[in-house]
Amino acid sequence: MSESLQGKVVLVVGASSGIGQATAELAAREGAVVVAVARRKDRLIAMKQRLAAEGIVLHTRKADVTRLEEMQAMVADIEKTIGSIAVAVYASGTNTPQRAMKVMPPAVWHEVLEVNLTGAFHLAHAVLPGMRNAGAGHIVFVSSTAGAIADLSGAAYQASKRGVLGLAHAIRLEERMNGIRTCCIMPGLTNTELVEKRPEKLSADTLNKALQPQDVAETIVHVMKTPAHVTITELLMVPSQA
Repeated sequence: MSESLQGKVVLVVGASSGIGQATAELAAREGAVVVAVARRKDRLIAMKQRLAAEGIVLHTRKADVTRLEEMQAMVADIEKTIGSIAVAVYASGTNTPQRAMKVMPPAVWHEVLEVNLTGAFHLAHAVLPGMRNAGAGHIVFVSSTAGAIADLSGAAYQASKRGVLGLAHAIRLEERMNGIRTCCIMPGLTNTELVEKRPEKLSADTLNKALQPQDVAETIVHVMKTPAHVTITELLMVPSQA
């Protein structure tokens, strides 16, 4: 039986576009107290105003996932002013057109790893103490099919997304006695801004057949609503025809 999100504090990191934005909006419409976090403050303000027009309150915070001190300060502020975080979603991610080893500079490798993997660690490091104190918590990481299946998305992207899967499982095993769950969502091709960082442009037909951000958001919210005695450890989803 699904549990209600009504009144639960849900933190969504990477909420200014794509899967993160769709997840924040859907969770807010489900009655959660949503805090949307991203670096692009203008995007957050636009989303807040859009939901306000529907009578829905959205909290926003500007923070950089690659800076641990910003993530810690942001979480501490939420816990002080809004309440204990029941669910944290990590939806930040990036890739690069310079994804093949023969053209990838070390700086690009570090950038992709910082956003995709280290940022996920920063979020978990920041929210886990409060979840331990509460004796409950759920962290949902958005990875990729590249986290489980070899593809041509690039060494940095694959290494980081596989790392997210490992991080999720490690936290689950270490923290389950504290009532903390994790799930790693691994979507295939999704029509988000990330497709613009491909070396070759995708056709409109391919993008129409791809997963849409709302598809993944609905799956994430479904995972959020699972009862406390159920853990979906990982979930792979792909477009049926693309």
